[in-house]
This record gives sequence, C-alpha cells and structure tokens, in this order.
Amino acid sequence: MTKKKNPKEEQLKQSYVDDKDATMTTNEGVPIHEDNFTLKAGERGPSLMQDFRFQEKLMHFDRERIPERVVHARGTAAHGVFTCTKNMSKYTAASFLSKKGKETPVFLRISTVQGSKGSADTVRDPHGFAVKFYTDEGNFDIPGLTHPVFFIQDAIKFPDIIHAVKPEPKNEVPQGQSAHNNFWDFVANNPETLHNVFWTMSDRAIPRSYRMVDGFGLHTYKFVTEDEEVFFVKFHFKPELGVHSLVWDEAQKLQGRDPDFHRKDLEEAIQKGDYPRWTFGVQIIPEKDEFMFDFDILDPTKLWPEELVPVTECGTLELNRTVENFFAENEQAAFHPGNLVRGIEASNDPLLQGRMFSYTDTQMYRLNGPNFQDLPINRPLVDVHNNQRDGSHQHRIHTSRTNYTNNSLTDNAPKECPFHSGGYKEVEAALEGFVTKARPEKFLDFYTQPRMFYNSLTEPEQQHMKDAIKFELTKCDEVSVRQQVINLLDRVDSDIAKEIGDYLGLKVQKGGNEKNKDNHEAIGTGDGERKDYDYKGKSVEKSKALSQENTPKKPNTLKVGVMILDNYDKDEVIPVLKEMEDAGMYLELVSNHLGDMDMGKKDKMMIAESFTTTDAVLYDALYVAGVKNLEPELMGRLKGFIDDTYTHFKPLILASDFHDLLEKERHDEPGILLGDKEGKYKDDVVELVTQMRFWDRDQSK
Repeated sequence: MTKKKNPKEEQLKQSYVDDKDATMTTNEGVPIHEDNFTLKAGERGPSLMQDFRFQEKLMHFDRERIPERVVHARGTAAHGVFTCTKNMSKYTAASFLSKKGKETPVFLRISTVQGSKGSADTVRDPHGFAVKFYTDEGNFDIPGLTHPVFFIQDAIKFPDIIHAVKPEPKNEVPQGQSAHNNFWDFVANNPETLHNVFWTMSDRAIPRSYRMVDGFGLHTYKFVTEDEEVFFVKFHFKPELGVHSLVWDEAQKLQGRDPDFHRKDLEEAIQKGDYPRWTFGVQIIPEKDEFMFDFDILDPTKLWPEELVPVTECGTLELNRTVENFFAENEQAAFHPGNLVRGIEASNDPLLQGRMFSYTDTQMYRLNGPNFQDLPINRPLVDVHNNQRDGSHQHRIHTSRTNYTNNSLTDNAPKECPFHSGGYKEVEAALEGFVTKARPEKFLDFYTQPRMFYNSLTEPEQQHMKDAIKFELTKCDEVSVRQQVINLLDRVDSDIAKEIGDYLGLKVQKGGNEKNKDNHEAIGTGDGERKDYDYKGKSVEKSKALSQENTPKKPNTLKVGVMILDNYDKDEVIPVLKEMEDAGMYLELVSNHLGDMDMGKKDKMMIAESFTTTDAVLYDALYVAGVKNLEPELMGRLKGFIDDTYTHFKPLILASDFHDLLEKERHDEPGILLGDKEGKYKDDVVELVTQMRFWDRDQSK
C-alpha cells in the first residue's frame, strides 16, 4: 500500500539541507579552503581583521540562540495528520471540517509553562497543548492547555500570574515549580485562580506521557456556517491511550534520573510506529442559548460540563513523524490564537481577546521581525499574496509594481475575496453597554467549579490533590500566605481546608482575608454557597469526564522493566514475555551486563540497561524474571526497584523462584502477581499491567 504524500512534509523537504558529501562554503556560497585556523600574520602572529570567514562563523554562532519563550519554553513537538470523521458543515464553513475522510497536515507542540528550556519534563505543570493545522484555506492554530481552564479571566492580568509563578526575582528559584511564596500569595489574593490550581495540584499536572494527556482549546470560539449562523464552541482532544499520570514521588525522581523523559517517550513511540492519536471534538452551544447556563460561557476559568454540553466527535489527530531539526521546527514554531480560518471566529472571551494581540507581539520579538510566518515550519501550504513588504528576513522577492490596496496599475491585485467565495469575514454582531473596566456577574463565581472538580475525583485522586497542596505550601515560608490559602480553600470545601490546615498547624479564620476583601467578592456567601439562580443549564455536582479513573486503559506501549540474568528459566519466562510483547508492550531487559540475551530458538534480545544505569521509575511495571546468583550490591539495587514499584502502586510480577524478594505480607496485595513454574500466570499478566496503578494497595506493609 503506497503511503499518501503529506503536503506539509513535501513543502518542508524543500527547506531540508543534507550536508553529506557537500563542499563547505560561506553563507554567500563561496567554497572554503580552510576551516580550522584563523588568518594570522605569521604562524604565531596576531589574527587579521580581514578574515571574513572567521567573522561570519563567529557572528552566526553568537546569534544561534533566540530568546526562549517567556512561558512554554520547555517543549517538544511532532508532525502528523488530522482526518475529518464527520462533516461539520452544519456548524461551520471551515473547509478542513467539511468532508468525512479529508486529511490536513498538523504540527503539535506540548510544553511546560513555568520552567526554562533547561528544566525537567516531569515537573508539576498545567502544560501547553498547541496544534497548527495547515489547512487548504490557510493556517489554523489552537494554542491550548492540557487543562480546560486558565488561571485568570482577563488578559491584562497575564503578566501578573506569570510573574507570580515564575522563580522569585530575588534569587531566581525555584525552577519549574509553583511551590513558593509569590505564586501562592497570588492565588490567595486572586480567587479566580482556584479552578486551575485544583487541576494543577491534581494528577493531571504530572502526566505519564505526552501521549496520555487531554488537549483543550481553553477558550470559547465561534463556529460560523455558510449561512452565517453562529455557534459557540470549545475544542477537545481526547487521547486514544487514555489520560494517565505519574505519582509525585515518581515524577520527582524522574527529574534527576531522566529529565527528558517525556520527549524521549514521544519520539520512541513514533519511531516504533505506535503513532499517538487523539479524538478531536467540539462542545457546541447555539448562539440563542448563550445565557442559559449558571456560568458564563466566555469565562476562561470555567469549563462546560459534558453532562450539559456533550462533545461532538469530528476527527482524529495522529502524530507520525518527529522533527528533523529541533531548533528550526520546535523552537521556531509560532502559534497564535488569531490564526483563524473561514468559519471560525474569536469570541469575546476577555483572555482570548488579549492573546490575539500578545501572541503577534511575542513572535515579532522572539523571531526578530514581521516575516516569521515565512519560516518553513510556520509557512502555510496555500499561496500568500498581500501588500505587506520588506522587514527583517524577507524571504520573498516581490515583483509587483504596486504594494497598496485600491490601485489601477495592477487592476487592484491582489483582489479581495467575498465570504461565499471562500474569503474570511467576521459575522456582524450587535453590541451594547457602557465603556467599562469590570467583569460580568457570573464571572464572580470562583468556587462552584473548583468544588465540582474536586467532587468528581475518586478518593485517591482527591488525596493526591490535597497532598500536592500540602507539599507546595510547605515550601512557602510566609505563614501569612499559608493562612490566606487555608481561608480561601474553606470557601470551596471545609474538609479540604481543615485537613491541610491541620497539617500546617493552622485553623480557618472566617473572614480572615478581609485585608483584600475586594479580591474575594463573589456570587455566594462567605462559606462558598451559591445563590439560587433559575437557569436551565445548572452546574452539575460531579462530572464523569473529570476523573482519570473513567479513562481508557490499553496495554500497547506500556513499558515493562524485565530483570533478567543469563541463567533464567527459559521455559517459564519466554511465554510470559511473548504474551506481553504480543499485546504491544515495550520490554526493556535489565541485567548485570549489556549485549544480547539468548531468548531460545536462536532468537536474541538486546539488553538495554544494567541495574546501575536504570531505575524503576522509568517503567510502568516490573517483571523479576530471573536473577539467580546476582551480586549482593546489585541485589540491593534490585530490591530498591521492587520497593519503588510497590510504593508507586505499579504492577509487580515475580517469577516462581523469586517470591521471597518481596516481603511475605505484601504477597496478597493488589497488583502483585506471583509466578509458577508452569508459567500459567502468562494468562493474567497483560490484564495486570494494563491496570497500571493499584491505589488500594496497603502502603503500611
């Protein structure tokens, strides 16, 4: 079967440079005779100013690094394809959603928000999820998050939240963390942040893999049909493998053991042909129903519960190709919420409105001029014609004699295009009201949705969230900040506030945040109870979509660490390994040496790691397959692997001769599989590993 050509890949190939067997030249194309020495006045003499090759080489090197992103600096990306699975022309005129089976090249970048480029992948973070669609009507971008809500409601406060969450200005610490005074002081005095804070303190913020995260467009957008009918929409990307997370201790250990854990995981899956896939869908609200809910649909700190507004699936996104050059593609990729195509418009979401300006301004600065859209990774597939000219790094040589609209010399080319002929046009909308700096009343409900999110979690998920807040507040040495946070949490749930307060040695102070009372005025009373408004779309108490326990669990691409020496029992172990391999799991052999392992019937498997170069946190499950006569020092390492696997609630499989490596009182705990000589346990191993976590395991044993 012939692989379809991807038009974006073909376009990018025109920019690829392969230096193999090439003659070295200057940037002007002049062949180079010598590139190891500067031009000097004598062998031991001073260097000469006339050495233009040296100047060119050093000047380019001095400018190799562009400013890193203020936010989302740490990220990785891949190419893929979006396939429309449902004709959405009933809701939008957007061409890429107009025909079932239609394919559109895409570029997806997943990133951390707070840390610098040098921070680790597995820090606790809301994570960016930005998608660029190279459609046949121009580029469409969705720069979103792995959380459906943001910290703030108005773009004017964006510098404030980022200043607060970034390392503190006095000493530039901590890196890649929100566990410090400034962030939590901001939270305490800006309660609109609470909903996102709950998501960020939950397991959602420490994903197992970039392939296992939700993606959200975050903002409310508008779909517009050919007949100019308007619908409000939110965008969703749901991963085929489900949403799964690390545990906090595991995430911290990974920061030291493998700071590039997520980007390597994504690259490995794509290279093995296990292409990550997401289902793309939209929540749709007709324009006439804009005000029927007890939350404001334009509020970026609120989600639309799927029980009230279900997700309509309309496509799949598949990543199938890694980048060829990290800088040219990942670093120079410029996403923008204002990159909209016909049939999709921005709403009046006040955060989105501000981002429409900010992202253009940011890219102009980072990418050094107004022509960043012509960089290969940002270039649309369609032809570009307008009267913008010149500027830094202009790639095109324009030959038209006119560069202005309304002219007779070139018959007014390039010509405008009417909406019904494919041109982009904003639908006319009535406006009313006063010029003001204020927010709508329903924006002032800061507590209902954080409470809904918490109530939607399972008990283990709730406990993980509370433990994360405890950890973060422990790192705040300002007692006044801790106290204000406890007072604020009490407005959401008194049990949360009491448990965390008891841990910190603090009691809730009713009305204790009076100093900044204006920041806390909200719909509802001081204890967070809502007024009883008569809306058809009342918020739900719980939403099934918010708990990771209701997400798919699949065996393929789960990584199993196989602890094995050359003297293992082939008859018992090989059938077990085959069972896991046939299910699509990645097996990584760990031994006391590297090289090949004899797997019987003339087959061999590569030993990827030794006991001293890897760690249990790198695997989804551990199989102790054969470790007879392992050296005492390495046996100590192995027992550490087993203990970490147990305490991180992961599946643990022990071959028949090695049950005693785990304390006897732990043998009957969930997620423990004790092997038998006949290897019958192979029938249970896939189901066990697929479960991934066993939260009801007794950690006191």
